[in-house]
Amino acid sequence: MTRLPGVSVAQGLAGPHNNFGLLRLVLALAVVVSHAFSVATGRIEDEPWAQTTGFTLGEHAVNGFFAISGFLVTMSYDRRGWRDYLVSRTLRIAPGLVAATLVVALGLGAAMTRLDLGAYLTDPQLRRFITGTLTTFKSASALPGVFDKNPLPFPMGTVWTLKYETLCYLGVLVGGLLGLLGRPKLALAAGGLLLVATLLREIVTPDGPKGVETALRLPLIFLAGGLIYLFRDRVPLSLPGLALGLVALALLSPTPLYKPALYLVTAWGVLVLALAPALTRRRSEPPSDLSYGVYLYGWPIQQASHALFPAAGAMTLFWPGLLVTLAIAWLSWHLVEKPALGLKRRLIASEPPPPRDPRPGPTSGAAASP
Repeated sequence: MTRLPGVSVAQGLAGPHNNFGLLRLVLALAVVVSHAFSVATGRIEDEPWAQTTGFTLGEHAVNGFFAISGFLVTMSYDRRGWRDYLVSRTLRIAPGLVAATLVVALGLGAAMTRLDLGAYLTDPQLRRFITGTLTTFKSASALPGVFDKNPLPFPMGTVWTLKYETLCYLGVLVGGLLGLLGRPKLALAAGGLLLVATLLREIVTPDGPKGVETALRLPLIFLAGGLIYLFRDRVPLSLPGLALGLVALALLSPTPLYKPALYLVTAWGVLVLALAPALTRRRSEPPSDLSYGVYLYGWPIQQASHALFPAAGAMTLFWPGLLVTLAIAWLSWHLVEKPALGLKRRLIASEPPPPRDPRPGPTSGAAASP
């Protein structure tokens, strides 16, 4: 595989700054913007991007999350090994999710339920909500007497993506243990098979179940991000190339090639935005990583806003809800997520194995989570 012209991803990684933290926050906020419509109406079709691109703004944002995550967690495993990888992935996902589930179930739910507090706390549905959310990332679970007048009664409608994220994490672990990260052409072949399956789905059953599309889309984008890391010396960073890719997507939109091409352009494009030297000359890292908290708490805050003010329009409730979400996300980062990530030093060896790639890059502890 010959090197393409232009600044490579590896060269972008070697720069002093990157935009991963900023992009994660922007993508999380895009999810909140998108859900302002579906929370109010119960119909994702009411979101403007769904009609023009085939996916809501929130779905595009999740695609970007998976591309960044695939890139960063593959780098994490490659540089630090499986022990650090397991600890880092667990500490990045689990504490924030556990805290959010308990806050929503025992705090927000208890405050919003139509039942009296004793009946709410002893209702078996409360226990099922907590266990279902934490064990199977079940986003369609309801709480007793909570949001049952809303178009969509689910208190934590975004956690379903964590199921795919966790499965992708396990895929990297298995691939790493089998040596596939050291044999990138085999990983590329696996990506090719997944791409072919995605294209066949668009040819044979383009209007088939959404779940099948999602089960192909998210792993493909995650794997594409991982492959870009594995071939980082040969993958270019090009803003003009990204612009041409967007034009190509517009031309392909009436064809079965559109969605597979969209997934690949998204995976490459978000990494161009993260690493292109023209965009990373100045430090852009937010002082606090609020992306995961915004993603987890945005939906329940929007649900509560709609339940309290059902006659208000989606965008009327958006700004107050966003401010509350950002405040809670800040608390989540400083009280739960950041302290949990700090436990890594106690749980892994104090001297990690030397990385196979000595060039600097973004820290693995802040890998994306949709």
